[in-house]
Amino acid sequence: MEKAYDLVIRGGSVVDGKGSAPFEADVAVKDGVIAAVGKIAGAGIEEIEARGKMVSPGFVDIHTHYDGQATWDERMQPSSWHGVTTVVMGNCGVGFAPCKPGDHDRLIRLMEGVEDIPFPVLAEGLPWNWESYPDYLDSLATRHFDVDVCSQLPHAALRVFVMGERGVNREPATESDIHAMAAIAKRAMDAGAIGFGTSRTLNHRSSDGSPIATLTAGEDELTGIAMGMAAAGNGAGKGVLQVVSDFNDPQAEFDMLQRIVAKSERPLSFSLLQSPRDPEQWRDMLARLSAAKAVGLQMRAQVATRPVGVLFGLELTVNPFSSHPSYREIKSLPLAERVARLRDPGFRSRLLSEEADNARSPGLSPARAWDRIYPMGDDNPDYEPTPDHSIAAIAAERGLDPYSVALDHMLDGGEGHGRGMLYLPLLNYAQNSLDPAYQMLQHDCVVPGLSDGGAHVGMICDGSFPTTNIIHWTRDRTRGSKLPVEMMIKAQCRETAKTVGLFDRGLIARGYRADLNVIDYPRLKLKAPSVAYDLPTGGRRLIQRAEGYTATIVAGQVTYRDGEPTDALPGRLVRGAQSAPMAMAAE
Repeated sequence: MEKAYDLVIRGGSVVDGKGSAPFEADVAVKDGVIAAVGKIAGAGIEEIEARGKMVSPGFVDIHTHYDGQATWDERMQPSSWHGVTTVVMGNCGVGFAPCKPGDHDRLIRLMEGVEDIPFPVLAEGLPWNWESYPDYLDSLATRHFDVDVCSQLPHAALRVFVMGERGVNREPATESDIHAMAAIAKRAMDAGAIGFGTSRTLNHRSSDGSPIATLTAGEDELTGIAMGMAAAGNGAGKGVLQVVSDFNDPQAEFDMLQRIVAKSERPLSFSLLQSPRDPEQWRDMLARLSAAKAVGLQMRAQVATRPVGVLFGLELTVNPFSSHPSYREIKSLPLAERVARLRDPGFRSRLLSEEADNARSPGLSPARAWDRIYPMGDDNPDYEPTPDHSIAAIAAERGLDPYSVALDHMLDGGEGHGRGMLYLPLLNYAQNSLDPAYQMLQHDCVVPGLSDGGAHVGMICDGSFPTTNIIHWTRDRTRGSKLPVEMMIKAQCRETAKTVGLFDRGLIARGYRADLNVIDYPRLKLKAPSVAYDLPTGGRRLIQRAEGYTATIVAGQVTYRDGEPTDALPGRLVRGAQSAPMAMAAE
């Protein structure tokens, strides 16, 4: 007898992405979309028993950097380990198209510097079977993934493509340059770009130390590109704008972005984090967003939902001894040999007696940071730690030097063998609390973002943000208020999808994409970050897994069961904005 549905999820607690309270229901899937929600009599070819478990839409992560990984890998891990079913890459203005053959190394060095992806990995992994941005999309369109992939036109690549060395040197764009960039932006949007990303922060530098080419791009250049996007779709306009900025002059910078949005009618989002340099500036930015919304402008902030911090370790890019002369003697040795030397009493004593050559080394000036550096636990890592758990506090309690405590943790933590990690929260944690993030998350112009999945492979491991959003903010937080689970699901499913124009997903309702998660909510937890050597050339990267995802489903096919991948790869390149199902178009 023919089954009525391809898949039926039975009896789960449905959190539908609308912000509604959870309700018990079955969810039926047919031909990659949700066919029915409620009490379903018809059988599925496959059925998942979900009683006692939460059923949510798949998570939509709009701030990733899988631009390279998507060209050589089928699995967008770590994101797909964390319930993510759609990723958006090309953020922060970095990427690999358009690109002339002579500029390959230049764009690789930029990605290496900005996103900490090693040059050999990219040089070996990238096929470079494109030159134009539409060619890059065509290359991606031939591939199958475990998530849907959306791409943004990266400003740095665009600027170098049009201006060459002048663009790299951050010279002002001429009228002719702007016209050329606008034309390419229009073609990119018509070819299927989801948007355009740019960077205006000094934190983004090439691996040679030079600032990103887009840092000082003028308002005329940004407006011209946005107007190229507005001309796409036969003048209807296509694509969203994504910006990261230092906001050194908040009023002037925000006013410029507001003018660009008003003229181009393109939606815009920017990164918003609490900075230790100005811990209250985020309040002003939220007020500006509210004022922009009041006059009809589509502007949102992407916020991080835990501290953005750096991990230090003997396997990682840096550690507190990286600039010590004795450590430099052994830094090129295999890990096991380094660990043996570091355990040798004589070598250890010499190392601990030295001062770092670099005053910016972890734990040094301008103020010793040991009171802000924490041991990363081996399980259930704490992303809202208190100062009494810092390396400084542990050292004081034991009557030891902080360097000695840090070294012991790196040698003995992480299940030993020199794989222990230290955690330094840098942003969103100026007052040793996530209360600012809690307040940001409740603002109606804010969405969770900034996971940087696929990037910072030797220093940062934030692709697990979506799991933190669930376990920390709706269940486990002890140092302040929590948020309703239905609010967080809506935020990282429906609201993120809408922010980039994906109106066909993020809801559990008839006709929507069957991108779903079945979650053992009480058991959901994060594993500690660890290191894998699975990039091209055997390159190293930080990864982080989770427990408690019973199933992740993309386009109606189960891609992960209990955290392990299946053979299904239903994910594809998504070309541009997607309309809501006809029955729900008014939603």
